[in-house]
Amino acid sequence: MFLKGFDEQLIGIKKNEVKDLNAVMPPNHPKKELANKKTIFKCKILNVKSPIQNKIDDNFAKAMGAKDLKDLKQLVDNQISSQYVQALNSITKKEILDQLEKNYQIDLPENLINQEVDLMTKNLKSEDKEKHKSKNEEIAKSRIKLGLLLNEIGEQNNLKVSEEEVKSEIQKQIKGMPGQEKMILEYYQKNPSASQGLRGSIYEEKIIALIKTKIKLEKKSVNTKEAEKIIAAFNKPKSDEVDTKKTKSSKKK
Repeated sequence: MFLKGFDEQLIGIKKNEVKDLNAVMPPNHPKKELANKKTIFKCKILNVKSPIQNKIDDNFAKAMGAKDLKDLKQLVDNQISSQYVQALNSITKKEILDQLEKNYQIDLPENLINQEVDLMTKNLKSEDKEKHKSKNEEIAKSRIKLGLLLNEIGEQNNLKVSEEEVKSEIQKQIKGMPGQEKMILEYYQKNPSASQGLRGSIYEEKIIALIKTKIKLEKKSVNTKEAEKIIAAFNKPKSDEVDTKKTKSSKKK
């Protein structure tokens, strides 16, 4: 992945040519002293290649890690189905969380809300914090309330997350990013907060799975087109969001 505008400066350069490229390091650079710094990269073009069209056959499938073309098609089909299932499960989870929040009333301490808002907005400018203050407070209240409710359900049912479950989840991520195994492992080893966040996600999923066994769910089989409609409808902006976008667009024009 190139820095913004970096690859565009390479257009037209020939083999063995040397050129200085200007770039700005990203604000989230691992080395803080390099964040947002203007830099110059001295680049020498070692080779120039052009793409060739692949023949989709068994050899191509084997190069992609499948047994043959039939196996590759099945793997792709399974992956697409899995992505739809994940998206639909996310919608079900959102509906469950919305019902939980709606059906329980909790008095939240003001200092707890302020702490959550500060955490959410720590990277925002002061004017942006003030502009969206009420909205951020509502989001903070929702997060805290759901966190307390889910944690109570987890404790009452003695739900735990083992080290093996955390390792298993990391292995899943590694399988999804071949060639980057070392980078992923080092990331979790050097960032305890990332491992803790992963543990929290697993814990939350276990609670949601438990809730699903306790409530009456209406199950329905859908094909990919129906799934696309459900996902599109769920992601469709609300009327007030659309109006806001239109207003912003008008101002820009």
